[in-house]
Amino acid sequence: MRSRYAAFAMRDAAYLRQTWSLTTRLATIDFTPGQKWTGLEIVGTTGGSPFHSEGTVEFHAHYTRNGAPGVQSENSTFTREAGEWVYVAAL
Repeated sequence: MRSRYAAFAMRDAAYLRQTWSLTTRLATIDFTPGQKWTGLEIVGTTGGSPFHSEGTVEFHAHYTRNGAPGVQSENSTFTREAGEWVYVAAL
């Protein structure tokens, strides 16, 4: 999750696609103009250990858009594909 947040902050669409499940991956990734990510707060997790094949991450991602602060709150699901954790969808 932290690496995907960093990829959003750096506008690294290639990494985001690479870490997105083949079953739900978008064809293109559009970044919001004027938005700057300013911090990530992990609220909770389920699963995600080496013994799990699925997990969730609840987080608050803080940003400013055109100078105004905001927060994106989400509970995301992750799964393993080819042994790697990938993002599936928001719950």
